[in-house]
Amino acid sequence: MATKSKLVYVCTQCGKENTKWYGQCPGCGEWNTLVEEFQSKESFSKKQSTNAVHIVSNVKQLSGIESETMQRFGTGMKELDRVLGGGIVRGSIVLLGGDPGIGKSTIFLQICEYLGNNMKILYVSGEESAHQIKMRAKRLGVNTENLYILAETDILGISEYVKSENYDMVIVDSIQTMNLTELTSSPGSVSQIRECTSVLMQLGKSLDIPIFVIGHVNKDGAIAGPKVLEHIVDTVLYFEGERHLSYRILRAVKNRFGSTNEIGVFEMANDGLREVENPSLMLISGRPQSSSGTCIACINEGSRIILSEVQGLVTPTGFGTPRRMATGFDYNRLSMIIAVLEKRCGYFFGNMDAYVNVIGGIKLNEPAADLTVAVTLISSLKDLVVPDDVIAFGEVGLAGEIRAVNNCDMRVTEAARLGFRKCIIPYNNLKSIPNEIKKDIEIVGVKTIRQAFESLV
Repeated sequence: MATKSKLVYVCTQCGKENTKWYGQCPGCGEWNTLVEEFQSKESFSKKQSTNAVHIVSNVKQLSGIESETMQRFGTGMKELDRVLGGGIVRGSIVLLGGDPGIGKSTIFLQICEYLGNNMKILYVSGEESAHQIKMRAKRLGVNTENLYILAETDILGISEYVKSENYDMVIVDSIQTMNLTELTSSPGSVSQIRECTSVLMQLGKSLDIPIFVIGHVNKDGAIAGPKVLEHIVDTVLYFEGERHLSYRILRAVKNRFGSTNEIGVFEMANDGLREVENPSLMLISGRPQSSSGTCIACINEGSRIILSEVQGLVTPTGFGTPRRMATGFDYNRLSMIIAVLEKRCGYFFGNMDAYVNVIGGIKLNEPAADLTVAVTLISSLKDLVVPDDVIAFGEVGLAGEIRAVNNCDMRVTEAARLGFRKCIIPYNNLKSIPNEIKKDIEIVGVKTIRQAFESLV
């Protein structure tokens, strides 16, 4: 008897299924996100069937469960281990997203060289042939004997093969190319991505092996497919950076086994990704000497303090409306800072174009970079040079005040370690600075933007 199918409309953003098409998704409110999918009634009924006896046998009392330390093992890359929370957890599902060509396949192939010493690894590719992966592995210097390549897209066949061969780790590249034959929709559709990820999750949990999954991103930078995909996996990582720049930022946006505040910094070279253990030196190297419109920002990323150069350029506009442009900094926050400088500090930008650029491709999402951006704009407007050994950070309020930031002592310590001799910080943070740190660097507490700039030049 032929399998009966029904037509449903699935939202590509939230994954909600609807019986008819809507212009606006009833679940998430997004427009034009519903796509047609054919759902098999027979396979759906099979998935709904459960064994009550099996469920009862798995119920355990919380007080009777023995607590065990999570088993982690390193990847051979300290930066990746930092983002993962200390290493790979057995039975975890890790999803990595990023722009094409940014290094997703490269980093997973590189860690196979180290993990292959003690583990049997299967690399499943739905995009490249085995010969293509061999060429890339040769360029990256990966020649371990315990790495096996499988060019296949049938997710159920892959699952059965992994169970029969007892692999210790599986890498799937990419989830958008995998397909479940029970579904009539094409690979990469909402239902295919969701169901294939569920099969991988059950595989990893049942065998207690880690599974790494590579996901494509859409034009907005989010992982293609419904958000339910990110809810299924244990860890979601994103590779950030511009393709024409050599530096890459690895960031965790979800991690059930660690912090989401940590970042890893890598440099793309001919032989693959290289770890950058001290990103501050990298980001402030090559800084122009005695030039206006440049200052050093200090941001806090998890347990790591990063110093980055911020450049500002203010020039008379050739049009009726002045232009504002920000690279690596939020455009709306830049507009707010300019408005504060005009209203509260008396600096006029009405007929000036303003540009802000963060060197190295890093993005400054923390409010502590507000004061740095304000200083660079004033420095370029007045054509006054900020000394090279001076650093400034703090959050700017709408009243022109400088508000306190967290972990100020760690920021000042890192600045002193890298050779800076003067640090401009919020006044309310002065009491949190130990006297030992004040011996190595001059610390000035300021309450307003104007006071901060007068203390710099």
